[in-house]
Order: sequence, then structure tokens, then C-alpha cells
Amino acid sequence: MTRPPSEPDIADLSARLASVPGVRAVALGGSRARGAHRPESDWDLGVYYRRPLDLGALAAVAARAQGSPAEVTGPGGWGPWVDGGAWLRIDGVAVDLILRDVDRVRAVWADCRRGRYEVGVQPGHPLGFWSPCYPGEVALGRVLADPEGELAALRAETLHYPEALCRALVDASWEAEFSVASAEKSAPCGDTLHVSLCLSRAFGVLAQALHAHHRVWCLNEKGALAAAAALPDAPPGFAERAGACLRGLDTASVRAAGDLVREVRAALGR
Repeated sequence: MTRPPSEPDIADLSARLASVPGVRAVALGGSRARGAHRPESDWDLGVYYRRPLDLGALAAVAARAQGSPAEVTGPGGWGPWVDGGAWLRIDGVAVDLILRDVDRVRAVWADCRRGRYEVGVQPGHPLGFWSPCYPGEVALGRVLADPEGELAALRAETLHYPEALCRALVDASWEAEFSVASAEKSAPCGDTLHVSLCLSRAFGVLAQALHAHHRVWCLNEKGALAAAAALPDAPPGFAERAGACLRGLDTASVRAAGDLVREVRAALGR
């Protein structure tokens, strides 16, 4: 290719990825799946696999697409939740291949339907990786290659946000109050690291709870505050007020964060 990749190019790449032994399906994620992308935006491709996965064949497909050798990181190589994959450059545009173990995604989806979730440590996710991201990615993504229809069937299920997960995430909003209370002890000492971590955690928890309250999937921290602020029950100026608290990190900012937490919790009926 002598031009940036187009949708047909990505569809062709997805079909070749789906032919790799172990790959079950390929889906488009990120801003391009939502239609919110810019011309220079990355292409995020979720590569759903079942072991054993032929990494050599996957690397060969990636190298052909990139026009140069490609390094593919196998399952677990990027951390416990963001499984592995490859960062490609195709005619100057980033195309990210992100591995997803389809059986693990199914297991997390089963947990979500029971109102259970995890928040795990994962590089690139400073507020932790929230396990409902897995089914959320399926629900919000666009299936590009799915030879046996497995991912399409799972996507149809995940379009219905589980009521048990809604209750669990809304109930967990108590942690936001606890985090602000912890920040209150550190603000007078000028411990801005601890205060910033506590307030960031509080607002991250609120963003998850607001999304769950409206049965909307929240995938990660990026853009979560603005997305939560756009939801009907968010307090006026939610994102701006949270941003001011995170910039201030003093006693007054912590007090303002507490007010904001109480407003959100009241809107959630908690």
C-alpha cells in the first residue's frame, strides 16, 4: 500500500488474521468502531483467539501487512489483562493488534451476568483494568472477520447490559466517598501524590457507576470522565468540577470533591 489503510484494506487484513490457526474472529474497536475517529486515528483490531495460537503465522501476516518484520507479543506478554499483540505501522498509520482470549472473555461475561467483576493491575491502565471491559469491547466493537459466527453471537448477548452488574457497580460507588475521606487526611500535609491518587480513584469509580446506572459500557479511563458527564444524571459541570479538584489537590479541592461525590451518589439513589 502506498496510501493510509482504508476500510477494505483493514477488512482484507482481518480476513488474513482470521485464517491464522487459533484465531476465532477479528473485531474493530476504539474510535473507529464508534465513528468518532479522525483521519490519523489508530486502527484497533481485537484478535480473538483460542489456544493453541500460531504466533509464527500471526507474525507473518503482520509483517506482510506492514511491509517489514513485525514483533508479535504472545498471550500474557503485555500483562495479565491486555493479553498481547503487535503495534504495526502501515503507511504511517498505527494499526494495533490486541489479543483477546475468547474463553476468558466468555468467563468474564458470565461473571458480569452474575454481578461479579474484578479490577486488576495492568500497565497502561492507571485506575486498573475493570473486567467488564471485555464484554464491553465486544458490545461496542464491529465484527470484521468471524468465520464461524462465534463473536457475532457473543456480541448479540452483550448488547443487553446485565442488571446484576448495574447493581454491583452502582453499589460500589461507596468507594468514592472512602477515597475522598482518605484524601482529607493527606491534603493538609501537602501530600499531592496521595491526594491525586485518591481523587482520581474516586472520580473513576463514579464514572463507572454512572455508566452502569444507564446500562452503558465503560471500557477504560480514557475519555471516561467526559462520557460520564454527558449522561443524564451527572451533576452540572461534572467533568469541569472534577478537573478543578484534580488540579488543586488542596484541602478546598478535596472538600469540593466530597460535594461532587455526594451529588453523584444521590443521583444514583445511594
